[in-house]
Amino acid sequence: MDLRNFTIDIDADGLALVTWDMPDRSMNVFTEEVLGEIERFVDAFASDEAVKGVVITSGKAGSFTGGADLKMLSAMFEAFQARKATDREGAVAELFARCGEMGRIWRKLETSGKPYVAAINGTCMGGGFELALACHGRIAAQSAKMGLPEVKVGIFPGAGGTQRVPRLADTQSALQMLLKGETLSAAKAKGMKLIDEVVPDEELVARAKDMLRAGLKPVKAWDEKGFKLPSGPVYSPAGAQVWPAVASLYRKETADNYPGARAIVKCVYEGLLLPIDAALRVEQRYFTEVLQTTEAAMMIRSLFVSMQALNKGARRPAGVPETRIAKIGVVGAGFMGAGIAFVAARAGISVALVDRDQAAADKGKAHSAGLLEALVKKGRAKADEGEATLALIHATPDYAALADADLVIEAVFEDREVKAEVTRRVAEVLKPEAIYASNTSTLPITGLAEAFPDPARFIGIHFFSPVDRMMLTEVILGQRTGDRALAVALDFVRAIKKTPIVVNDTRGFFANRCVLRYMTEAYDMLVEGVPPVMIENAAKFAGMPVGPLALNDETAVDLSQRIMRATIRDVGEGAIDPRHLALVNDMVDGEGRLGRKAGKGFYDYPAKPAKKHLWPGLKERFPQQKAEDVDFTELKQRFLVTMALEAARTVEEGVVTDPREADVGSILGFGYAPYTGGTISYIDGMGVKAFVALCERLAEKHGERFAPTPLLREMAERGESFYGRFAPAAAA
Repeated sequence: MDLRNFTIDIDADGLALVTWDMPDRSMNVFTEEVLGEIERFVDAFASDEAVKGVVITSGKAGSFTGGADLKMLSAMFEAFQARKATDREGAVAELFARCGEMGRIWRKLETSGKPYVAAINGTCMGGGFELALACHGRIAAQSAKMGLPEVKVGIFPGAGGTQRVPRLADTQSALQMLLKGETLSAAKAKGMKLIDEVVPDEELVARAKDMLRAGLKPVKAWDEKGFKLPSGPVYSPAGAQVWPAVASLYRKETADNYPGARAIVKCVYEGLLLPIDAALRVEQRYFTEVLQTTEAAMMIRSLFVSMQALNKGARRPAGVPETRIAKIGVVGAGFMGAGIAFVAARAGISVALVDRDQAAADKGKAHSAGLLEALVKKGRAKADEGEATLALIHATPDYAALADADLVIEAVFEDREVKAEVTRRVAEVLKPEAIYASNTSTLPITGLAEAFPDPARFIGIHFFSPVDRMMLTEVILGQRTGDRALAVALDFVRAIKKTPIVVNDTRGFFANRCVLRYMTEAYDMLVEGVPPVMIENAAKFAGMPVGPLALNDETAVDLSQRIMRATIRDVGEGAIDPRHLALVNDMVDGEGRLGRKAGKGFYDYPAKPAKKHLWPGLKERFPQQKAEDVDFTELKQRFLVTMALEAARTVEEGVVTDPREADVGSILGFGYAPYTGGTISYIDGMGVKAFVALCERLAEKHGERFAPTPLLREMAERGESFYGRFAPAAAA
């Protein structure tokens, strides 16, 4: 066989080892070519009596496959959209056929008459894990990770995943895994009976062949007479205990916002009532339906296509050589600075962690020690890895330790004068080619750069808290920031495996401007007398991970007070609603309710195991509306619209120049309802004209803050979209 992506080695026992190793790719992915080659060797082995069994593994160290190729997925969408305009019925039929192609090949492998073992040597996601599930045996290396994460990008496992998982695992565990898009360790996958064995990495292929030699049957259990489902029939006493709880699990995980998740429940329920082949056709039908939804199109674009493009350096200036960053400096060993030092050291970068005295610097390093200890306890890091990481962090009060750093990040208190003093001290020791960055959440970079002798080497890198868990960074360009500073900042962000968005300078940049709108809208609702519990629930039902009042507690209520006062000082009293300031002043100065850090804010935080609860005194501050008089749907709209409207303003002002960054930034930065695809995709998804009409209705009822911007009105009149008008060709 002439195969480009696979090598085949047949031993003396007739056992074929198929090694997937795509040339010129760091990770194996499914392409049309790959699928064609798999079908060819499946057909060839089926008709070759000399082949007694097959092991499929990967030639990529630590990776079996990452799933589908972007180009294949994009081509499917493009073909459907192009044909839909003139022949919708034909377009749907073609989409249905293409949606079933991978599943058809996996079913052919499953019923080929030859036993297959998947030897999973690392990351095995999506269609690759569905391939493994179709094999008659599955062995995983101890370091392997596997899962079906498709629901996280708006779709679901459509190549047999929704049918094979609940035929191997109990229904409740299967649904939980599918609805969460959970990544499983090898041990957990074995516990769920999704794989047969976990072995040391170096024994993987040998043990897979041993499984074949032991007489592995080339028939799946569900193809044999008398097969029984792990949780029993759907219509049975056991099923009656499982399925009523499914609706609760589904609502809890999705708030019914995700068509892909809804389809998972339907696929599993209907599929378990049918023989496997009929069940696979049910899955194919639902997969075709989901791919036609706005949610799937927006989520795939933002969370798959756009995110990968940004991670690979879509905004990196052309022609600037890549910088291999050997050492960084972090000035300020508080919570943020310590977090930055930690992620840098985890990436193998040496860190000089500087603070006012040795005790403060050591405390910052101790933060990393605590994080590493927790990772070791959870099995996510080895003890020697933790020691190696800590050894890369040099805690000191001596600014001279920054002299050989490639990049220095200032992470001190959010005060212009404090930052300026630190900047001047660093500039005295910094080498001429080093880049200087300020980790600031609100202060304009252009102004901060005035304290640095070369503004071309000054840039903003805004990390989100907690740094070790939040995947987004905002890279902020001052008016005189040079291309090399941007390139080095993006090289660093890539090295620490964060996703960057690049924005131009303004107060609050992108993410915080949108987040402040979210919290401000909650203040308006409180003033109107909307019950606080309805405010929080409306936000969560709209798709936000945390209600605005809980989020305000996490970021600190006294920080909101400082931001309000600074805004009044810088912009004028008209910039802040006096009722909002009065509420925050009352909470901070009158009640000492500073947020979670003080044990009380909008919520009370009693000692565990008691759970947090909304502060009863909050509803006493304003006359309360009756719940039945509040339009719950409108509350949800207000939250999503106010943030999307602010995102549109940032595009209109030139703060954000690429809608991909607004979308990815809004989801990763503050959890903007992922099913929308992000703030800009929320607008494009419903159409700018419809969004403008919605804004006008809300403005008429709730005030000018919802009034559409001139750009939005212009785009509505012209029938334009943000991605059509502003996105680079690669993202359109």
